[in-house]
This record gives sequence, C-alpha cells and structure tokens, in this order.
Amino acid sequence: MNMRGLLFLMLLMPFLATADDADAIGVVIDDFHDAAAHGDKDRYLGHMTDDGVFMGTDEWERWPKQAEFAEYVSGRFKNGAGWKYRSVERQIRIADSGETAWFDEVLYSEQNGRFRGTGVLSKIDGNWKIAHYAMSFLVLNENWTDVIELTKKTRALEVKSDVTE
Repeated sequence: MNMRGLLFLMLLMPFLATADDADAIGVVIDDFHDAAAHGDKDRYLGHMTDDGVFMGTDEWERWPKQAEFAEYVSGRFKNGAGWKYRSVERQIRIADSGETAWFDEVLYSEQNGRFRGTGVLSKIDGNWKIAHYAMSFLVLNENWTDVIELTKKTRALEVKSDVTE
C-alpha cells in the first residue's frame, strides 16, 4: 500500500469506528426493549450501568437502577412479561472521545401509542451500557391545552385530598 492509501485509511478509520459504534448502540437499545417485552430482568438490567437511572413518565418516576428500579422491574417481570415498545425512529450521536453517546427515539406501543425515549450510553470495557434513559408521552400540539387542563384538575384533586385527610 502506498503512503497516500495509508493516509486515506487512517483518516477514514474514525468514521468507520463511529458507524460500528452506532450499530452496536442500536443493538443494545433494541435488545433493552426486547428484554422488557419478554420479562427478562437480568438481560434488561444488564444493559444499564451500575449507577444507571430510568426516568418514567410520571413526575416522581426517577428510578436509580440500584435498588429501586431493579426492585420495580423484578415485580413487573415476575410473570415473564414487562412492557412492549418498539423503536420506529432513532437518532444516535457519539462524542468525539468515542466513550459516550446520546440518542433519542420514537417508540410505539400497540397498547399505549407513541412515546419518546432519550438516553445516554457509556462505553465500559468495550461494551455500550445505558447510563440514563428517559421516557415521555408524545403530545400533539393541538392537544396541549387539553393535557394541561387535565393535569391541573388532577393536581387540584390531589391537593383537595391532602387537605381532607
């Protein structure tokens, strides 16, 4: 190989590694969702870093993997089923260091419709792990006012309940 070919290959390598990493990240996230659909607690939690956090759709749902989320997942997966979401669109960005990645995805659930998932992954010992995952409902702009009003009513009922107890 001549010097020009070697230089070209050296310049191309970071882009090839990034593409391979993006594919590997996609596999991790897809398997994370598949493990949940099949109630496979060990496989599901195994995709998270030890200090990983899962942010659910309710305002209080901030689940550190140890021990709160692991406990919750154990209960939800005990019958061999959890929740089923399928990614229908995903964007991945990898930091220049090649050790951190961010993603966002649109998920689909036959039961509940569309959601957004966002997250951060860390490369640990050559393997991508989910350090942070956040799930949120997608609200169409034309439904925003109705959702706000519903939330206000729910909060008002909670305050009223707190006062009467």
